[in-house]
Amino acid sequence: MATAEQLGYVASSSASGLATGRTLAMGVVVPNVTRWFYATVLEGIDAELRRVGYDTILFNLGLRGEDRERVFHRSILRKRTDAVIALCIDFTPAEREQLASLGHPTVVVGGPVPGLRHVGVDELGVAREATTQLIGLGHRRIGHLAGASERGLNKRVPQRRRRGYELAMTAAGLPVERDWLERSTFDIAGGRAATLRLLARAPRLTAIFAASDEMAIGAILAARELGLDIPRDLSIVGIDDHPLAETFGLSTVAQDALGQGRLAAQLMLDELSGAAPRPGPFRFPATYVERATTAPPSC
Repeated sequence: MATAEQLGYVASSSASGLATGRTLAMGVVVPNVTRWFYATVLEGIDAELRRVGYDTILFNLGLRGEDRERVFHRSILRKRTDAVIALCIDFTPAEREQLASLGHPTVVVGGPVPGLRHVGVDELGVAREATTQLIGLGHRRIGHLAGASERGLNKRVPQRRRRGYELAMTAAGLPVERDWLERSTFDIAGGRAATLRLLARAPRLTAIFAASDEMAIGAILAARELGLDIPRDLSIVGIDDHPLAETFGLSTVAQDALGQGRLAAQLMLDELSGAAPRPGPFRFPATYVERATTAPPSC
């Protein structure tokens, strides 16, 4: 061992795999690598794997159909990994069948998928909490920036966040007007554009619940363009606790994306070590964080 250390010897994982049947690598399938949630979950996964000497192999779909074909139907995962973690992907029946055929432990982070284990927050519950906080401040005309269903992504996340908003409004005896809802991509530019459309149609709204912090930051920018004071004229709440949330003083429901990644990796490593599969779902807590974008309505 001393000689190996002195010479800088590193064992070949390919050669070791011939004896053990393991690659000491875990596949992580992501829609793209540009968004905060995916990047932070990936960081948590990689940190946990590096701790035990495992490698992370990233399969970036880039939301392109040809890349999904490459990953799921040309069996790249079968040859190179011991387990699979997928982020926010809505699998087709054929893709679920392909994953099952690998015989690898598999878990999904960020939205439930039928037939697969899931790590994440209670999507409906976090949306109810965000909306309830606004109602508790006295707001009655509350708009919602709902996440648009993007190609290949898990549709249940935006659907359940919208449903949580609707349930909170109904429970408080408040109407859910069609004009109070606008769809957006889960990013700042989409949130800004959607808010401009929403407020042009429903200018008497006193609050907005956005399905993500990036959308909420876009809403803040749009409100400033319209000369609105936040929170005097308009309160805004998001979901995530994105790194920019504190900078913008954004009230939000915080979720631990890094911890979700770590837990997903731990579940896979435990199973590879011989532990019995745990069925899940594995719900992560979420906490409301009040900052400067929320206050009682001024009128």
